Amino acid sequence: MKHLLSALVALTLLISCNKKEATPETTTEATVDYVAKNNKEITDYIAKNNLKAEKSDSGLYYVVTDPGTGKQPTAESNVTVAYKGYFTNGNVFDQSGPEGISFGLNQVIKAWTEGIPHFKTGGSGILLVPSHLGYGSNDMGPIPGNSVLIFDVKLISVN
Repeated sequence: MKHLLSALVALTLLISCNKKEATPETTTEATVDYVAKNNKEITDYIAKNNLKAEKSDSGLYYVVTDPGTGKQPTAESNVTVAYKGYFTNGNVFDQSGPEGISFGLNQVIKAWTEGIPHFKTGGSGILLVPSHLGYGSNDMGPIPGNSVLIFDVKLISVN
C-alpha cells in the first residue's frame, strides 16, 4: 500500500506540472479568499508548533531544520527526496519510504520546485504549502481542493 501511495503521489506531482497554477495575481475574488484563508491556516500552524519559518514572495513557508552539506539543487534538477505529506490537523495523506522517490523538480507542484532548492544534499525541513502552490482548487486523490499541505522533507540526493 505504501508503494502504491508513493506511486500515486509521484504521478500526481508529475501531472500537476501540466496544469496552469493559480497565483495571487491571477485569481478570482473567490480564490483570493482561499489565499488569505490558507495564509492564516499556515501562520496559525506555525505559531501553534513554535516553528521559525521563512516566507517566500510566492507565499511558500519553509523551515530549514538541517541545511545539508552536499550539492544544492536548482529548479531544474532531478532529486531523490524522502517525505511525509500531511494536513495542518496532522492527518497524513502520503509518505515515501526512507529511500525516498526520485523526480525532476520541474515536474512537480510549484511548492516543491521552489522549496527543495532551499536544501543541500542531506538537508531536511518543512514546506508549508498554500493551495495555489499545490493543487489549487482541484481535488487530488485524498487531498481536497484548496488544502494547505505540509511536507516534512529530506533531500537524499541531487541526481
